[in-house]
Amino acid sequence: MTELEHTYIQTNGVRLHVVQAGPPDGPPVILLHGFPEFWYGWHHQIPALANAGYCVWIPDQRGYNLSDKPQGLDAYNIDVLAADVIGLIDAAGRERACVVGHDWGAAVTWRVANRFPHRIAKAAVLNVPHPYVMGKYIRRSWRQMRRSNYIAYFQIPALPERMLAADNWQPMVAALKRTAPTGLFSDDDIARYRSAWSQPGAMTAMLNWYRAFVQRPVSWSPSPRVKPPMMMIWGTADAALAAEMAPLSMELCDNGRLHLLEGVSHWVQHQASEEVNRLLLEYLAE
Repeated sequence: MTELEHTYIQTNGVRLHVVQAGPPDGPPVILLHGFPEFWYGWHHQIPALANAGYCVWIPDQRGYNLSDKPQGLDAYNIDVLAADVIGLIDAAGRERACVVGHDWGAAVTWRVANRFPHRIAKAAVLNVPHPYVMGKYIRRSWRQMRRSNYIAYFQIPALPERMLAADNWQPMVAALKRTAPTGLFSDDDIARYRSAWSQPGAMTAMLNWYRAFVQRPVSWSPSPRVKPPMMMIWGTADAALAAEMAPLSMELCDNGRLHLLEGVSHWVQHQASEEVNRLLLEYLAE
């Protein structure tokens, strides 16, 4: 059993709940979860990384679970989210760290690697394309536009929160299970997610990530390119995101590699946890 330490760290004007594991003097690795998860979304990866000697930090990103939930869309601009990660690296007393992200955590990882290449030793993303690629692809792909119609729904103020919370979060549970293989999320997993979603103000803050993405778009000037080493792991059976965006994202990396996991869903770190752990450990050790 890997020992987990729960702490709170002040960064970029917010207090983030951060779970820590592994030797404090080990090479630093920050794991960034996505929607609708929280730090627990990495529970398959934490022991593998910690036991390999890495100092692993797993925050509840702002707006999620036990972390602060500032109001307003400007608080969830992707540049603000990226600055949170740099603040964590500073709080760890490190000059650089490896950052790994899934879903929205991957979008933040892309931005951190783009804007702060000198602070990133290596980066890895799971099942989310470069946001620059996503923005261009969705405008020319009717299929991807249909897959992403939930983003438009999330732009409506207040209503999505009330709908998703109905009947003890049953619509959220149904959506999670609909996009995953049968039985992937246990009853215990679902209970943990329900607890996180029920934190005061959490669902509005979580949806504000989507609202800020649409209503507070960022500039990729002067270049969307990513200079630090970048590994992408992509489950090809993702119900929400087209796999065609994976190689397009790699074209924007100076030093990128892509691993396609055939038949694996969006929840790649859960469904193919052993393969994801192997790829991460091999990549980080190089």
